[in-house]
Amino acid sequence: MAWRSCSVLFRPTVGDPFRRGSRWPHSFQQRCGFRKVSKKTEPKKVEDPVPAHRELAEAVVQRRTLTPKLDQQTPLGSPQAFSRLVRPFFFTVGFTGCSFGAAAIWQYESLKSRIQGYFNDVRADWLEKVRPQKRGDFRKEINQWWHSLTEGQRTVTGIIAANAVVFCCWRVPSLQRFMVRYFTANPASKTLCSPMLLSTFSHFSFFHMAANMYVLWSFSTSAVSMLGREQFMAVYLSAGVLSTFVSYVCKMATGRFGPSLGASGAIMTILAAVCTKIPETKLAIIFLPMFTFTAANALKAIVAMDTAGLVLGWRFFDHAAHLGGAMFGIWYILFGHELIWKNREAFVKIWHELRTRGGGGRGGSV
Repeated sequence: MAWRSCSVLFRPTVGDPFRRGSRWPHSFQQRCGFRKVSKKTEPKKVEDPVPAHRELAEAVVQRRTLTPKLDQQTPLGSPQAFSRLVRPFFFTVGFTGCSFGAAAIWQYESLKSRIQGYFNDVRADWLEKVRPQKRGDFRKEINQWWHSLTEGQRTVTGIIAANAVVFCCWRVPSLQRFMVRYFTANPASKTLCSPMLLSTFSHFSFFHMAANMYVLWSFSTSAVSMLGREQFMAVYLSAGVLSTFVSYVCKMATGRFGPSLGASGAIMTILAAVCTKIPETKLAIIFLPMFTFTAANALKAIVAMDTAGLVLGWRFFDHAAHLGGAMFGIWYILFGHELIWKNREAFVKIWHELRTRGGGGRGGSV
């Protein structure tokens, strides 16, 4: 098992329309220069620059919406500045509650279908033995590969696929503005809530995505066996939103605005949860497998590095999101599991009654 954590404070430069800021509209140049004798020009030559200037104007408007002058109009740390975090706060609380509620219902339905489909599975296994085996069947090979994976690896496969799709969307030039607005998290942006979740699945750099997904894949088996796939998904999604909210708070307090993206905050929660639950596990760095250390020491080193980066103002990583994710992972293993997951029985009982009543009394009991 290996570990590595990587997060990027993203500053989009590919296809950035602001790099043309040195160009000024044609009418502005005429007002600032000497008047010359008007020449007879063709209409096409007059109309050609208009789309470029319009695009530049739209880019300036977008830049103003992404980075409002909070530091000039509103003092940092004032109630007016932090009032922008009210909606993200309620979104974080609401999304976390919905995630764990949905996970509890998912576990209930999964257990119910598993019990009801037991005899169907036995019959399917018997037919599979009687039916003649096909050789060279690609679908069968895929099924064998899928069942050879651990439950944790099967659980994170969907997450990795979602990250790969979003990474491909970053390569489409026509989607750049949409991706910057909804798949990068910035407290100075006009859109605040939805990027808190969507940016968790967003990576602009292939190395960034590969490193994060490798860590997630490495820790998935231990995390899912420890929490279960339903609880694991609730913790992972909630950690992504919560770590982004912590990043919002720190950026608003320090005035260091800028878009960030990546799954590092959520992955730090999973890493911290495993290291807290199994502190004596031996870990190794990806490219230096000969050096091993305990999970507890690895967690201490990561937290210390991110704390130093946050205090010293390092800008390459989003250290606030890292710390938020790590603290949430530690808290959840020590206290959150008892407070949240083990108290889901009342909610599941309400869901069972609603489902049984809606099914005309055929729902049975689990």
